[in-house]
Amino acid sequence: MNIFKRTRNYLAEVLAEMKKVSWIKRKELFTTTLVVIVFSVLLAVFIGIFDLIFSRVLSLFLK
Repeated sequence: MNIFKRTRNYLAEVLAEMKKVSWIKRKELFTTTLVVIVFSVLLAVFIGIFDLIFSRVLSLFLK
């Protein structure tokens, strides 16, 4: 019986804390997601270009 009381108290506390949460707006979520995707693509391109350059230079030295 004690476990049911503790579980109920836990869920009540979770609900109370969830009401205090400041939820992000849909537009802000879209904007930040877009920024992360664009930054990730740019970083991948940057790393890919430098990888290509370094592999070509290294292959010249190893021949």
